[in-house]
Amino acid sequence: MAAIVTGLIPILRTAVDSTATYKGRTMWFGLLCIRLVTVFLAQFPWKTVNDDFHCNTTSSYCIKACFNEYFDNSVVMAWHFLFILLVLSVLLMELFSSHLRSSFQKKKEREMESQSKQEAVSDPTMTVGGRMMIDFHKSKSSVMVYLFSIVLRIAVEVLFVYVLLSWVLPRLRDTFFVCNGQAFDCPAGLKCVVRGAAEKRMSVYALLFISALVILTSGLFCLYSIGHYLCNG
Repeated sequence: MAAIVTGLIPILRTAVDSTATYKGRTMWFGLLCIRLVTVFLAQFPWKTVNDDFHCNTTSSYCIKACFNEYFDNSVVMAWHFLFILLVLSVLLMELFSSHLRSSFQKKKEREMESQSKQEAVSDPTMTVGGRMMIDFHKSKSSVMVYLFSIVLRIAVEVLFVYVLLSWVLPRLRDTFFVCNGQAFDCPAGLKCVVRGAAEKRMSVYALLFISALVILTSGLFCLYSIGHYLCNG
């Protein structure tokens, strides 16, 4: 995960410097970086979850069998996969803004070659501080793509919250877990516990807080974009 964090820094920096900017762009990349750091820190209590799982038996086979029954879903890998989906929701707007900038530049070059005023191109961008910025007032299609990327981001975060509340927290609230040992040729009624449950719960709470922050921010931006660019357009 540390290698992923280090490798994403130049990629994100290149993306920020190379494409046209748009409203809220810095904030989306900032939230993405916060989520990356949170996932990176939250996974530490889960690195030794195999060693933290103990049962009232000395059979390593039965302990592993009960562990697979208790943690029947991959927790950390689900976090990583959903983070990738979150990155894709941000890159969707980046790809569109890059395409919009490239398309306009090609049209502008053709206009300069033709030297015809009748073929004037409607510029969907404006220059702010020496950088090209998408003007949502001039391009409704840009607003729709922007709203789609925000809705996709909210959907990913809602799915992430569902995973945390249904897959992870229920496994940490129980004092102990009674394993169905007979299904694995083990003694019936094996009792198992997870060590360090408090640290693992705290990591889940941190992820839930960041998800709630992203959902709230994305929802407000979605309402603002609809009211400001579509209703007042």
